[in-house]
Amino acid sequence: MSNDNNNKQNQLQLELPQEVAQGEYANFAIITHSSSDFIIDFARVLPGLPKAQVKSRVILAPEHAKRLLAALQENIMRYEREFGAIKIPNQEPRTIAPFPVGKGEA
Repeated sequence: MSNDNNNKQNQLQLELPQEVAQGEYANFAIITHSSSDFIIDFARVLPGLPKAQVKSRVILAPEHAKRLLAALQENIMRYEREFGAIKIPNQEPRTIAPFPVGKGEA
């Protein structure tokens, strides 16, 4: 068998259902773990609201979490080479919310 045939046989085809294809906006993530899983809750935080609504939960094996980290690092490097450095102004290093998430007032 040639390498082209091996590559075609080893490719994974993904199905993207229409209801998932639109995506879900999240500007906050909480990561927890146990000895067997990493759990990432993606949420949407809005200014003035005291609660963030979790929009999606992803559960990963530790090996897959480490692969995800490597894939994100590689893609961020590619992005920054093409578009410039990603700046994160006045943000604490361990949170991904785009604004302070202290007390909310409506």
